Amino acid sequence: MDIPRIFNISESAHRIHNPFTPEKFATLGNVLRMEPGTRVIDLGSGSGEMLCTWARDFGITGIGIDMSQLFSTQAKKRAEELGVAGSVDFIHNDATGYVADEKCDVAACVGATWIGGGVTGTIELLTKSLKPNGIILIGEPWWRQLPPTEEIAKSCGATSISDFLTLPEFVSSFDKLGYDIVEMVLADQEGWDRYEAAKWLTMRRWLEANPNDDFAKEVRTQLTIWPERHVTYTREYLGWGVFALMAR
Repeated sequence: MDIPRIFNISESAHRIHNPFTPEKFATLGNVLRMEPGTRVIDLGSGSGEMLCTWARDFGITGIGIDMSQLFSTQAKKRAEELGVAGSVDFIHNDATGYVADEKCDVAACVGATWIGGGVTGTIELLTKSLKPNGIILIGEPWWRQLPPTEEIAKSCGATSISDFLTLPEFVSSFDKLGYDIVEMVLADQEGWDRYEAAKWLTMRRWLEANPNDDFAKEVRTQLTIWPERHVTYTREYLGWGVFALMAR
């Protein structure tokens, strides 16, 4: 059980596997008014940066679940590095359908809503791990501007324009689901650059170290394509943010 190899290679040096920066995660923790002992579950926790830094800075406890063996290992190492291994735990597992044994104050899926088959299904899944009046965190892309063609939408990593909403439409969708949006922190283009551009040096170094690997041709192809695709499409058309929700 693992994620596609291209991501384990291209994001192997990432601490954050989305367009957020450490500063954005710190802002999110602050605006959510995290208190010591707050329990957080994070589905698709990646290398654990959100939980680990929140445990260090706010005294939260929590559990993260991720399909990547590499990222899960990195998350455990990060917890030890920050001295919070006793506060947060990371499990290598498929988060699809995962429900916490102990109800949490905050249930998050930050950039991996495929886990629940989309935003609506992910919210329903997170609710099963949430205490009454708890907070759900959803991290998801949205269109900064609507792509004029389906081809451009696909160049942004979507399967079609309908995959994502504009920001006003996305915020309105939570109201229709019966949730108050109580906070949001949005990534910026610099965050997109840090997420995407950081892959390129990692991929180049991997190619230098593994020239005869059967996967080298795929990595070379993506390294050639991704930079131009990012500056032409992703950076211009896609927004990204984390939205905090509470059920009415």
